[in-house]
Amino acid sequence: MMLAIASGKGGTGKTTLAVNLARVFDAELQLLDCDVEEPNAHLFLAGEPGEETVVTVPIPEVDERLCDGCGECGRICRYNAIVTAGAAPLVFPELCHGCGGCAHVCPQKAIREVPKRIGVVETFRSGNIALVHGRLDIGVAMAPPLVRAVKARRRNDAPAIIDAPPGTSCPVIAAIRGAGAVVLVTEPTPFGLHDLTLAVDLVRELRIPFGVVVNRAGIGDDRVHAFCAREQIPLLAEIPDDRRIAEAYARGKLIVEALPEYRALFQDLCGKIERLEREDPE
Repeated sequence: MMLAIASGKGGTGKTTLAVNLARVFDAELQLLDCDVEEPNAHLFLAGEPGEETVVTVPIPEVDERLCDGCGECGRICRYNAIVTAGAAPLVFPELCHGCGGCAHVCPQKAIREVPKRIGVVETFRSGNIALVHGRLDIGVAMAPPLVRAVKARRRNDAPAIIDAPPGTSCPVIAAIRGAGAVVLVTEPTPFGLHDLTLAVDLVRELRIPFGVVVNRAGIGDDRVHAFCAREQIPLLAEIPDDRRIAEAYARGKLIVEALPEYRALFQDLCGKIERLEREDPE
């Protein structure tokens, strides 16, 4: 099982759902926090820190003694990370995607790739949960390479839950691609519905089975429910707008431990997700 938990916007309760699902799982499990710009799953899982690995991406370095300014490197780069104007190329590392194309096409072999640090991958252990998260360095523009580095730490011998970044941009796609199922967390408000529709379009484009969890049920209106019914989207669970949940969250406590009466809700959700993962998105 590789489950991704995502949302069209931040603040819907995505991490809350991820850490509580992980805690009620009754076997060894990996939790991959791919929200590398602001990882926070570790705040709710008291445990021992493990190893830390620096993550780098390859960027071009030009040897001006060999470069003849032909411009082939700039022509192949779709992101304008390397440009020429009749002289030695200028490199913009923040734009580079590390594809290696410029070095490959350089007829003078004047370009080599050098590693550039973008962040770290850290591991933790909390009971049956092996937590892996990425922490993007300040000022780094592109998160997907670090997201992929976090996912690369996944073991095939244990189920995995991916806590994806919010939104529908490239880091989210990097996080949920390859998942067996996606749970979209939303809230019953106009903003929640608007961003849910964007997330639904994204997951459908990737052809991954998915369902919806409504957090803070009881506020707002019923338009999210109507949308799910109209689009034939499984409504997997509703987490009520309970002040005690907010208080537990503010203290860094898990819902299933601070409020044991909610454990059954998350256990039932685990069963629904396992059935969802077996469905054919076609």
